[in-house]
Amino acid sequence: MSIKVSISLSVLAVLGLTACTDPNMGVPSAGSVATNPNANRNAGAVIGGLLGAAAGANADNDSFAKAVVGGALGAAVGGAIGNSLDQQAAELRGINGSFSVTNMGDYLIVNLPQDVLFAVDSASLRPDLAEDIGAIAGNLQRYPNSRIEVIGHTDNSGTAAYNQDLSQRRAVSVAGVLRANGVPSPRITAYGRGEDQPVASNLTPQGKAMNRRVEIIIRPTR
Repeated sequence: MSIKVSISLSVLAVLGLTACTDPNMGVPSAGSVATNPNANRNAGAVIGGLLGAAAGANADNDSFAKAVVGGALGAAVGGAIGNSLDQQAAELRGINGSFSVTNMGDYLIVNLPQDVLFAVDSASLRPDLAEDIGAIAGNLQRYPNSRIEVIGHTDNSGTAAYNQDLSQRRAVSVAGVLRANGVPSPRITAYGRGEDQPVASNLTPQGKAMNRRVEIIIRPTR
């Protein structure tokens, strides 16, 4: 058996053992299935990365070995990040039932409905919600290897310029609470998108309410 085949079989064996671990580290949100929705995609990404490394290697055995080992190390790092995101998402989901947390596979989205956080046309955070934003800050400190984007969104009521300004001020307000509760300022970027990125139709009150939101995007840095 050639060294290339031996190495390939060894890597596949490692992948097989990895696949036996529990993919359900996170707590599913309401209405979701019990299994990890990203499991198949993550597994495919790992295998695809290894196959790509093998295909891109030079013909000699040493280059092939280095490519496969490099691919395996990359898969291990990616798996560790994925597990950390699962655990972080599970903790975030327990903070407030009105907040939703979506694991996108390589980053998290925490969706904060603006109708919960703010009064109409206000960028002043409700005092009783400041504690929950503080709890999010505590979570971000426990998982320090990430950068944070706080993004404000509105529906299409009013002028585009007013909505842009309101979404910006609301994002800055939430980011300020995160900083005040110990999240280092360099990790955080805050900005508004106004009415430009709706997630539902603005033709219904329900859709408008969904579009009024602040998102906290958590992107691992390693």
